[in-house]
Amino acid sequence: MIEIAPQQLPALSRWFPTGSPGPGALAEHVLTTGSGVWWADRPDRPRVLAVTCADHVLLRGDPSALAPGTLSRFANQYVEAPARFWPSLGASFERVDPWERMVYVHQARALLPRPLRGVTVRRLVPGDAPALAQLHSENAWIHASWGGPAGLAASGHGWAAFAKDRILSVACTYFLGSAYEDIAVVTVPDRRREHLALACVAGLTADIRGRGRAASWCCSRDNRPSRLLAWSAGFRLSREYVHHVTGRARARTVRASPVPA
Repeated sequence: MIEIAPQQLPALSRWFPTGSPGPGALAEHVLTTGSGVWWADRPDRPRVLAVTCADHVLLRGDPSALAPGTLSRFANQYVEAPARFWPSLGASFERVDPWERMVYVHQARALLPRPLRGVTVRRLVPGDAPALAQLHSENAWIHASWGGPAGLAASGHGWAAFAKDRILSVACTYFLGSAYEDIAVVTVPDRRREHLALACVAGLTADIRGRGRAASWCCSRDNRPSRLLAWSAGFRLSREYVHHVTGRARARTVRASPVPA
């Protein structure tokens, strides 16, 4: 796969339909924000297209056009692709783990928690970039889809709970679509179970509704805390799907050329 510039993209309607909740918003997010990369099997009349952002990959097209090893650049990422791509994924990586996912859509009013003393919950502003940058590295994924702390802080699409200058919880639009904004949330370990994430999500979903869109929420079937938080925040199950977590790319065997006598 080769990287292509946005102006090289073919008409995308048949590749990545718009207006659906969940992972489909990734392609719209990259088109709108420029945060992400487009890939194709060839620059002219591609047969396979991929779009990547924040370790997530959407893959579409005809996998029969792919040579062995073509997908190797998508190692250690989360790949959502039609079932026809699964053999190609299995042939490209040492490990490919299916991961059952659930898509929720915001439909009900959340029961807002009482505000905690010393905690302020508000929309992020550009000046909050340093506070976002101070989050532990294990939580840095929360701003990856915006290209980093400064991108998320300036986006107008995030809410956070603050204790003085420290961020305790963040909820943000992770992938910005035309009809849905797929959201994500993280809370620092020592301040969980205080309903801070719920307060941030409530502020964010109100903003999303004000923009004329609906909020969606994706999580693993096995992530019970995330599912409970989604329900408490007014999200209801819409559909289920499977994406795959890839491991290391398989080593390619190189045949030695015979040495003339």
